[in-house]
Amino acid sequence: MDDLIKKTGLGDILEKIRNRERINKSDALRLYQSHDLPAVGYLANIVRERLNGDKAYFIYNQHVNYSNKCINLCKFCAFGKDKSSAKAYEMTVSEAVQKVKDRLNEPVSEVHIVGGLHPDLPFSYYIDMLRGIKEARPEIHIQAFTCVEIAHLADISGMSVTETLEELMAAGMDSIPGGGAEVFSPRIRKLTCEKKLSGEGWIEVAKTAHRLGLRSNATMLYGHIETLEERVEHLAALRAAQDETNGFLAFIPLAFHPRNTEMADLSRSSGIDDLKNIAVARCFLDNFSHIKAYWIMIGPKMAQIALSFGADDVDGTVKEEIITHMAGAETEQAMSINELVRLIKEAGRIPVQRGTLYDEIKVY
Repeated sequence: MDDLIKKTGLGDILEKIRNRERINKSDALRLYQSHDLPAVGYLANIVRERLNGDKAYFIYNQHVNYSNKCINLCKFCAFGKDKSSAKAYEMTVSEAVQKVKDRLNEPVSEVHIVGGLHPDLPFSYYIDMLRGIKEARPEIHIQAFTCVEIAHLADISGMSVTETLEELMAAGMDSIPGGGAEVFSPRIRKLTCEKKLSGEGWIEVAKTAHRLGLRSNATMLYGHIETLEERVEHLAALRAAQDETNGFLAFIPLAFHPRNTEMADLSRSSGIDDLKNIAVARCFLDNFSHIKAYWIMIGPKMAQIALSFGADDVDGTVKEEIITHMAGAETEQAMSINELVRLIKEAGRIPVQRGTLYDEIKVY
């Protein structure tokens, strides 16, 4: 197979990967530009199996999207609504806590909490929600609030990002999801999410959290108006931040879903683009332990294939996902453990139920 890779013009990258040498930005761009998808996948699979063998991870988690009222209203988002919209909603603290109480009979190990940048809710709302969930389910790992939300909470509380994070941690927040990164390019942000925290701001919140001992994920929203070069620069910024703090758990490429957004004239990402983003990320992000194929975004079938293109995680049971489905996702809103195990086994991998921090709960 190595000889075949050399014929594709990627032999020098293969040599770097075999020798555990870091590939550079021009190498990553060439992988994106390559029309030989199996060759790119082969390179990514070398790294994937070196780091994680045949293991493929999933988690028993549930989502709580406490409100979609948002002051940003990004053009690529179908979830966020102005507070005057008929489609706007917000949960009371007790309603959010009840979502967790409703699943006390299930082996949920993580609750994933994200929402819009609410114009009116006080900082105490977020503290009370975290405390209420921990009280209802003390053993649960709370992965809550994107870096964008945390910067917003710092603004409304009048505290620094560090102080805000310390308050949230004291109330029960255990780690941070990776959303809100979008594409770091200032050009993209000006055209699609001008009011949003800058790419540099997102990175700084993440690094601040890491310095406090919090782990987080990282994402990239691809498949809209970004260039391949902007994708590579995004990955390079994440790799540099990880070199500095080593706080990122996993990288999650997120496929753009255009329906019901202000960018609805664009088409959805292709299967080739989905696989290539996972594979290039696996080759380039050599300091990230895990690459996730988020089945909600790309579908269970593509997530299966992605397990041979660099991904080692398919996310989880994801009880009641709202954000992607408001943008027209046609996947189910939840998947059972049995379905996830079958999906992984069919792909020739070993299913491993994990905790948020990749502690192994059960190997199937």
